[in-house]
Amino acid sequence: MKRIGRASFTFSQPPRIVGCASAVGKKEGEGPLGASFDRVFDDNLLGEDSWEKAESRLVTEAVTAALEKTRLTAEDIDAIFTGDLLNQCIASTFGMRAMGIPHVGMYGACSTMASSLIGAAVFTASGAARRSIAVTSSHFSSSERQFRYPLQYGGQRPPTAQWTVTGSGAIILGENDSTEAINRAQITAATIGTIEDLGITDANNMGAAMAPVDVKLTP
Repeated sequence: MKRIGRASFTFSQPPRIVGCASAVGKKEGEGPLGASFDRVFDDNLLGEDSWEKAESRLVTEAVTAALEKTRLTAEDIDAIFTGDLLNQCIASTFGMRAMGIPHVGMYGACSTMASSLIGAAVFTASGAARRSIAVTSSHFSSSERQFRYPLQYGGQRPPTAQWTVTGSGAIILGENDSTEAINRAQITAATIGTIEDLGITDANNMGAAMAPVDVKLTP
């Protein structure tokens, strides 16, 4: 790898994206991107008895779908980087518990997927892993319990209120010369962010308060 400035670096052997998959809830499936998701569930509980368990199931479904699409198994993966919005990242850790893949838990709020992807890319490019997975998740109902009014409170939401996505996405990375990665995008560079106070005082304007994390993808 080669450093560029203080926060960016490039990969001399860019890891390639072997495959990816997503699993989402009902609202996401009804949106304009509905046909692009691999698995859509009409029941946001996914047959579970809590929102948190439902989110764990979304993680399992996304990773399982990605493995099936690439005809790989959990034994073919050397490391998985996971994260979500809950305490101790319980959604992703419980979702991955049965697969037995060497695991790195990460938390970066809305930057978790980018952070996980950077971690997986560094592992794969360095040779620490032949294949690695980056996966993250959120669930509207479990996140609302922690960050805003609990759903049982029954507070009215304004039309402009943000809705946390109910879904999970997984990306499998392989080595640069991986036969599975032919004609796939590769990660050539990454930039990690710093903590900045942007002076945002509107508690409802969550987007403006997000610290940027960037992963550069090229064909």
